[in-house]
Amino acid sequence: MGKKELVGKVISVYMKTAVVQVERVGVHPLYGKRIKTFTKYYSHDEDNKVKVGDVVRIRQTRPLSKLKRWRVVEILSGGE
Repeated sequence: MGKKELVGKVISVYMKTAVVQVERVGVHPLYGKRIKTFTKYYSHDEDNKVKVGDVVRIRQTRPLSKLKRWRVVEILSGGE
């Protein structure tokens, strides 16, 4: 079984850490309405290449710090 990969938008960058917001769309169990939920992932960016607004792919990795469990794999599209 491979590592999990997610795609999300960078909302903050500091000290080799990119905070990536991943959007999920689900259906409310009772009312049937589609609901967007967002989750923030702290991910490691070794080369400090990502900027706020970039869409990136992140991959699950070993624990790198207290919060960082993900690593930036590639930049899919530039932001601002």
